[in-house]
Amino acid sequence: MSEIFGQITVEELGRRLADPNAEKLQLVDVREPEEIEFASLPGFAVFPLSEFAEWSETITDRLDRDAETLVLCHHGVRSAQMCHWLTDRGFTNVKNIVGGIDAYSMLVDRTVPRY
Repeated sequence: MSEIFGQITVEELGRRLADPNAEKLQLVDVREPEEIEFASLPGFAVFPLSEFAEWSETITDRLDRDAETLVLCHHGVRSAQMCHWLTDRGFTNVKNIVGGIDAYSMLVDRTVPRY
């Protein structure tokens, strides 16, 4: 694998979120506030990429570098950027959610609105 971080399918995400140990997961959503308002998954901390300057300096205070970190966006592109950035900052267990919330809505939970 050429990526420096892992990947997780939306189906696997659905199983992991339903697991009793789900609270051990560190869940990060990098979409914009208006996207989150329209469609979101419970338990995700929101770090919009457009507000990078506001939160980037404090990310290591707010997130655990060694916790399993799953990153979400609309289709998986912005979350991949975030995964690269987190890995560059010493995060050791980062995974991009392939297909993003759009794929999650289609394949796991159709009650999540699509946009």
